[in-house]
Amino acid sequence: MKKVISTKNAPAAIGPYSQAILSNNTLYCSGQIAINPATEYLVIENITAETTQVMQNILAVLKAADMDFSNVVKCSIFMKDMNDYASINEVYAEFFGENPPAREAVQVSALPKNVNVEISVIAVK
Repeated sequence: MKKVISTKNAPAAIGPYSQAILSNNTLYCSGQIAINPATEYLVIENITAETTQVMQNILAVLKAADMDFSNVVKCSIFMKDMNDYASINEVYAEFFGENPPAREAVQVSALPKNVNVEISVIAVK
């Protein structure tokens, strides 16, 4: 069984996809970029602020499914510049406890709306 998860506390999808899909006890979250859902503006003044907004958007989607970061088992990080890796990691680490999820972090040539970082997660109840 598949259930669409949607919240106004995270940016609306900017294409033909859902914010997340819950299938059985597994939540598949679409990639989040640094759109502030209250203003609909990008938060891109620096990579720290941008990554923080991305993580807050992910948390909003997780909460809409009655989950939080402790439920996350896998993350995918896409960044435009590998030189931002340390700063992204620093912010990312603040959102996870002692046992962070599995993940990959890759540099890509471009991201939606020309942002610098996009992160998607998979979480399990």
